[in-house]
Amino acid sequence: MLDVHLIRPTRYDLDGYPLQWWRSLVPSNSLACLTGIVEDAATRNVLGEGVGITVHARDEIHADIRLEDIIAAARRGDRTVFVGLVGVQTNQYPRALDIARILRREGIAVCIGGFHVSGCLAMLPGLTPELQEAIDLGVSLFAGEAEDGRIDDVLRDAYAGTLKPLYNYLKHTPNLAGAPVPVTAEADIERSVGRFSSFDLGRGCPFECSFCTIINVQGRKSRFRTPDDLEQIIRNNAARNVTRFFLTDDNFARNKNWEPLIDRVLKLREEGLRISFTIQVDTLAHHIPNFIEKVCRAGANQIFIGLENINSDSLEYSKKRQNRIEEYQEMFMAWRQSGALITCGYIIGFPNDTYDSIMADIEKIKETMPIDILYVNFLTPLPGCEDHRKAIDRGDWIDGDLNKFTLSHRVTHHNRMTDEDWEAAYRDAYASFYSWEHMERILKRRHVLGAPAPLTTMHRLICHRETQRLEDVSAMEGGIFRIRRRRQRRHGMAIEPAILFYPKIGWKSVHAVAGILATYVRLRLMRKRIRANPARGAYRDASLQIAGTAGADFGILQTRLTEHAERRIKRANA
Repeated sequence: MLDVHLIRPTRYDLDGYPLQWWRSLVPSNSLACLTGIVEDAATRNVLGEGVGITVHARDEIHADIRLEDIIAAARRGDRTVFVGLVGVQTNQYPRALDIARILRREGIAVCIGGFHVSGCLAMLPGLTPELQEAIDLGVSLFAGEAEDGRIDDVLRDAYAGTLKPLYNYLKHTPNLAGAPVPVTAEADIERSVGRFSSFDLGRGCPFECSFCTIINVQGRKSRFRTPDDLEQIIRNNAARNVTRFFLTDDNFARNKNWEPLIDRVLKLREEGLRISFTIQVDTLAHHIPNFIEKVCRAGANQIFIGLENINSDSLEYSKKRQNRIEEYQEMFMAWRQSGALITCGYIIGFPNDTYDSIMADIEKIKETMPIDILYVNFLTPLPGCEDHRKAIDRGDWIDGDLNKFTLSHRVTHHNRMTDEDWEAAYRDAYASFYSWEHMERILKRRHVLGAPAPLTTMHRLICHRETQRLEDVSAMEGGIFRIRRRRQRRHGMAIEPAILFYPKIGWKSVHAVAGILATYVRLRLMRKRIRANPARGAYRDASLQIAGTAGADFGILQTRLTEHAERRIKRANA
């Protein structure tokens, strides 16, 4: 018997405790993909007849991974134990290495894969110190994607006790059509907010953004799953009463097969499956005929758009030339007709940015762009992107603590801003966008347009505001009720005495819960006041006025959204 433990490690917070939640928001697609791949290998008996493979998959963002249980199973000697640390990003690498260090002391086979390993090997000459440290510990590294039977060699070597130091598949990207479908463990679904699962339908990106790691890890050539693959994914999940999904494709709008895929979803919805999903698209998706109308009819109710910046020189600097600022308003109002909740990623710290210019841009976004959620990031040279390699070549200072590479912490210096100004711009940009005044504006916009899911909007506002304000964490790695475990602390940091640890953590927990409840109550009262105002339909602000001058007929837009809301009510009553 080979026991395979697939673990997606979390990262440490700045106090050295693993970032964990009672319920997490975003399920790990990397973990789901590897689970499906290994289960497929087990079905194919890759270790030969008479040798079974059991698969245990958990996401540490919400699970207490009991390493002592894994060690005890290995000590019994009636099975071989192998641990795969899956989807490890740069900020998770220190935690992954700490887990591996404990397991390797017991002689347990460990392999680390994910974007950090792949990105470093794809863009830098030789092994970086942290990768060499893993190999020195006897840890194996996996670079690239695991489809096309590549995981088979790893499993055979793990069972035989002959793991290689490195499995490098970066030069050849696998075909996705017919590949094993992602499988999210039931325990991880139960610990997600709203019973979400995840899957991908395509990988690779034709664009060349300098801050992006995807083009160097997953390649520039796009590859896709088939409609049959998609149907199997949805039916497998629906059998477990899971119909909400995160589609993790970096840009679903660039999937050349998007329409057959969406047509298959529409067919499944006709059977009564109430599918809904979140998708990521670029700023040009509204130019694709019928794209917005069809994906939203198929259940896409939350849209993530890589806005990145509203200054053309910043976009040109990062080679994100596909973003056309002059079309932003047209693009937003096209999505507004669907009623979808719009989240935009926004980067601060481009060469021409200053504290004042960043805050002025945030004000412009608030006043003129009907965005519901803004996800602010530091411009970060992630290992695996062009910016990182160039910074290394120039000898620029880069913070040596990989744990800080979260996009929500500064890891370099800026050429025009002091470190303090750049960090203040990040905090103040969040505080400005999620101010009470602007959150009320957001709720008024959704009500005046007749957009559905006002409670979803309110919950997202709370999440993005409070995770950053209370925990210094972006909502993309957030959750409900933070958990800290005293004895799980970063390698090299002392275990705090119980008499000091528990009162401190207790106070933090009470403060966080009180803050979230206060925000919830205030927003709930705000929403109630807006709904009770008989003149709420007459509300206008600059973003809605601009919509009229940009060629969108506001009356038609409002009628369409009202009809959309009425259809939702009828379906709910039925």
